[in-house]
Amino acid sequence: MAGDVGSQIINPSGALNEVQGSVIEGLSHLMGYEITIERGRAVQSNFHEYPPVRLTQAPPEIEVHFLKTDNPPTGLGEPGLPPVLPAVCNALFTLTGKRIRTLPLAKQGYSWA
Repeated sequence: MAGDVGSQIINPSGALNEVQGSVIEGLSHLMGYEITIERGRAVQSNFHEYPPVRLTQAPPEIEVHFLKTDNPPTGLGEPGLPPVLPAVCNALFTLTGKRIRTLPLAKQGYSWA
């Protein structure tokens, strides 16, 4: 993950954790997060029915690079999440030749195993 964080990083270890966490959450959305609606209400009530990626399923290392510029400091967590989904889907396309059109990937037969 690479990002323009502006002119300074106030808390470098916090910044690193924020971006790594956003990548893991992005992988959760990609692989398994799904909200289903029945009779106008969400079926899933909590994480036992909406499982995030566990640390044992996460990549062993998430490489993060910060570009410091003259821009004012900005947020770190939210900008790191959205690119994860298309990056992984494009990598799967490169690998398989099949475009991913719907998520989560677990419903299409992809797994962490």
